[in-house]
Amino acid sequence: MLLEGCRKTDVQKGRPLAFNVPAGFPQPVYNFQQNPTTEEGFLLGKKLFYDGRLSKDGNFACGSCHQQVAAFTTFDHDRSHGYNHAHTLRNAPALSNLAWYPAFRQDGSAASLESVALAHILASDEMAESIPSIVQKLKQDATYKKMFRETYGSESITPDKILNALTQFLVHMVSTDSKYDQVKIGTVAFTAQEQNGYALFQSKCASCHTEPLFTDFSYRNTGLPIDAQLKDYGRMRVTGNKADSLKFRVPSLRNLDYSSYYAHDGRFSVFRMMIQHYRSGVIQSPSLDPLLINGIPMTMAEENDLVVFLRTLSDPTYINNSRFAE
Repeated sequence: MLLEGCRKTDVQKGRPLAFNVPAGFPQPVYNFQQNPTTEEGFLLGKKLFYDGRLSKDGNFACGSCHQQVAAFTTFDHDRSHGYNHAHTLRNAPALSNLAWYPAFRQDGSAASLESVALAHILASDEMAESIPSIVQKLKQDATYKKMFRETYGSESITPDKILNALTQFLVHMVSTDSKYDQVKIGTVAFTAQEQNGYALFQSKCASCHTEPLFTDFSYRNTGLPIDAQLKDYGRMRVTGNKADSLKFRVPSLRNLDYSSYYAHDGRFSVFRMMIQHYRSGVIQSPSLDPLLINGIPMTMAEENDLVVFLRTLSDPTYINNSRFAE
C-alpha cells in the first residue's frame, strides 16, 4: 500500500533523465514507466542516500554502509555497523547496475529497490528509524521542500515519494567503464596474462558469473561452512525449503578490486581468498551446487592469471564519479 500511493496519485515533474543501455548489455529489468526518472528525482534521491537523518540517531545514512570509495560497499568492515553499535547479519553488497536485477538482497527477499530501502530504514540493527519520523524531520528542512516540489510538483513529503526518489538515484548508478569494457569495444587490449585469465574465467567461472553483468542472479550454495554465531542459512530463510540451505545470490564480480571483504558475511578480506576457497575449501553438503562438488581445480599459475583478469573488471571512473558522490 505504501509503495503504490505515489504511482497512482503523483505526476513526476522536472527534466526527464534518460537511461542509456550500454553496448552489449541486455535491456534492464527495471520498469522505468512505473517510476519515470528525472534529473530532479535523481538529485533528491542522492541527497536522501547521504542523509543520516534517515536513521534514528542521525549517524547512519545509506552511504555510510555503501561507500563510493569501495564501489558502494563497506570499505573497512566485514559486516556493516548499525544503530546502537549493532552489526548487520551480512556484508553490504557493492551497488551498481541495479536496473538489471530481478530481485534484491543476497537471499532474494526483496522484490523492489523501494522495499530494500524501506527494510534497511526499519531494521533495528541498521538505521532503526520509522518512516513517519523521517517525514517529520524532512518537513523541517526548506531545501527538501524545494526539492520535493521540483520533483513532484508539491512540497508534500510522503513515504512513497522518499522511496521512489531513492530508487531513481540507485537505478542510474551504472558502472561500465572498466578495462574489460574498453576491451569489448575495441579501444584497448588485454595483456597476455589478462587474456589467459579471461580464457580461464570463461571455462571455469562464466556459467554462474555471466557476462556482461558477471552474475546470472541465481542462488547457490558455494560450499562455505556456516558461521556458528550468525547461523545464516541464506535463501532458506526466505523459502523455508531445506534445498535452499546456504544458498546466496551469485554476486557480480564488477569492481571486485575495490569492493573490500567478500562472501555474504565478509569472511574473506581479499578476493583471492575466495578463489582459494573454490580450489581447496569447498565443504560438501546436500544443497551444494553440483558444479562445485569437486571444487574448481586450477594451478597456482592459473590462479594468478585469474586474479589479474578479475582486476580488469574494476571501473575507476565509477568510484571517482562526482555524479554519485556525497
